Amino acid sequence: MLNLPPRLSARLNSSQFANLHTFLVAARHLSFAQAAEELCLTPSAVSHRIARLEQALALRLFERLTRRIRLTAEGERVFAILQGVMEQLGDALEPSPEAELRGAVALYARPSAAQCWLVPRLADFHQRYPNIALDVRVGNDAVDFRTHNIDLALLYANGEFPGLVSHALMSETIAPVCSPRYAELHQLFDNPANLRQCTLLHDALAWENAVFDAEWQLWAGQQGLLDALPQRGLTFDRSDLCVTAAIHHAGIAIGRQRLVQARIDQGELVLPFGGFSQPGRYDYFLVHPPRDPLPRRVQVLIDRLKGCAAGD
Repeated sequence: MLNLPPRLSARLNSSQFANLHTFLVAARHLSFAQAAEELCLTPSAVSHRIARLEQALALRLFERLTRRIRLTAEGERVFAILQGVMEQLGDALEPSPEAELRGAVALYARPSAAQCWLVPRLADFHQRYPNIALDVRVGNDAVDFRTHNIDLALLYANGEFPGLVSHALMSETIAPVCSPRYAELHQLFDNPANLRQCTLLHDALAWENAVFDAEWQLWAGQQGLLDALPQRGLTFDRSDLCVTAAIHHAGIAIGRQRLVQARIDQGELVLPFGGFSQPGRYDYFLVHPPRDPLPRRVQVLIDRLKGCAAGD
């Protein structure tokens, strides 16, 4: 039998442990219905379990709103504690540091970074750690570590991540890129004033909360060329799609060196106005919620990706 602190033991009996687990799932989803689906219960049963737990703890854990629920301050505190306990329990049941690493790691990345940089470097990690099941997910949505069970995110950002832990992965530089044919057609080489007659290719989701032409504004502002930017443009939600359009002569895009250097080396793209520059502090970071200790399988992935970035 668990040896609980007397104050907690007086409030909880053995049946409440199921209610604690139900609360943990409901808090993660912020939905009784989704918790019920995961636990194979009815939403009513989930609601009753939460009510019994609230009564036992003498705490209000959720605010019941018209069509949703949200955690109270006490609920947030209890949820954070339970998450920590479950992670420590999971770590305790893992093999010792001397044993073979195994387990799952969910890694979330923006599509362009995943396509052009991350995925080509995963084979080496899998060969080194064959028993770590890496689950790579891509998207442009704001990262929600709690509801999507994400362990780690690879983000292109300015380095501000309130409430999260971040690791600088690699710096980035940018420059306009286009196909050689497009550059010749519009006489762009060393002649940025001719941008006025071009079609700009925009990544509308360059970073979180960015305006659709943020990268072009960033580069042109630093170069003193804001007046040269035309109104004509094509807009995408991924940087790699802008690059693909540029390769096929649709216009000129802002290229991120980490993602396009191979295309330049192959001659598919050119830099009509010279080399890459870094007009703003937008780089790549690995981000995760505070966890003490961080599971070793997550740490080895961070270390390996840092090694890949340094090798580049």
